[in-house]
Amino acid sequence: MTENRDEQRRQFLQWLSASPLLALSGSPQLFAQEAAKRPDPMIWAPTTGLDLIASPKDAINVFDFEPVAFKNVPPAHFAYMASGIDDEVTLRANRQSFLKYQLRPRRLRDVSKIDMSVSLFGTHWKTPIILAPTGGNRAYDAEGELAVTRAAKSGGHLNVLSSAAGTSIEEVIAARQGEVWYQLYATSSLEVAQQIVRRVERAGCPVLEITVDRSGGRNQETFARLRRKDTRDCVSCHVAGIGSAKERPNYDGIDMSKVASMQSSNMTWDFIQKMRDTTKMKLVIKGILTEEDAELCLKYGVDGIYVSNHGGRSEDGGRGAIECLPEVARVARAKLPIIFDSGVRRGSDIFKAMALGASAVCIGRPYLWGLGAFGQQGVERVLEILRAELFGTMQQMGTPNIAAIMPAMVIKA
Repeated sequence: MTENRDEQRRQFLQWLSASPLLALSGSPQLFAQEAAKRPDPMIWAPTTGLDLIASPKDAINVFDFEPVAFKNVPPAHFAYMASGIDDEVTLRANRQSFLKYQLRPRRLRDVSKIDMSVSLFGTHWKTPIILAPTGGNRAYDAEGELAVTRAAKSGGHLNVLSSAAGTSIEEVIAARQGEVWYQLYATSSLEVAQQIVRRVERAGCPVLEITVDRSGGRNQETFARLRRKDTRDCVSCHVAGIGSAKERPNYDGIDMSKVASMQSSNMTWDFIQKMRDTTKMKLVIKGILTEEDAELCLKYGVDGIYVSNHGGRSEDGGRGAIECLPEVARVARAKLPIIFDSGVRRGSDIFKAMALGASAVCIGRPYLWGLGAFGQQGVERVLEILRAELFGTMQQMGTPNIAAIMPAMVIKA
């Protein structure tokens, strides 16, 4: 037993030596401090340059892609994706909270065939795994959102395009040749939001996700630290400034001169009503974490609720998103679709979220790891691994289809 612990410690220290957080090590104390924040200390994943996977097919789990992405992607770009805010308590809680929920498998059920398909707003999907909206995908691979979209198409997954994308909605729909949803950062201007929404609707999007949890600034410490290690001149790429509308082609042709902020600190429920009056698209509210706000979603007639804490990038409140899902589900389950994200890394995570009330589950960072590591093929392999893990979990749990996943199959420890 002691030998096993010693070996695990040796492997963990070896992993730390190759961790992206090593770039933060201005001093041993600082490195230890930052390494303790690590949300996914997978000591059995690749730990040195000698055993990094050389191709997507070599990956055993989604964590295998992260160190390769770190090797390939510029430090500031990697850090922007990897960081939470403040003490990153929520970032860690998103992973740790999954351990609070344990599975209760049922036996002697025919699981020789597994149907993972779901229907969302009338569209049938092969899997409940959705590619969440993530900004600036070209920071990780030259093909960016187009590579992600093609990977989604290859695996039969729904993908959602971010307002912060470096590719237009028209280009993405053309690459997908099928349904794509759009996620809206409303800015401080209702008029700007309305113009974007009308463009997206004309392009053929059936569903609009309105993000409501980015109402102010954020202190991304990991980003700030790793950015100092990036020797490139940011102005060479971000000519108009990081996060500027000029870097986001879906804002092209819109007068932004009266926009006070790219954030939406002035957004209220009245804005949701105005969006309802602006578009015929289905409206999903992204960033709901409480039953009170779930009740308001029902009151204002939205079509779906998206439970998310932005992957720990909105506020550092400390609750993992999976802990928020049950209270939202108590209000909204069976009344409208519930989408879930934040901290999902395993097929068993997806199963737990489905049992606790999610209609579908989004992933973000894992597919960006795949994108940064190997481009489109990396994203495809990440999705393949998650499908295989969910398939296996459903067999182990005695659930031949999504409808068979019941709340009683998960218990909180």
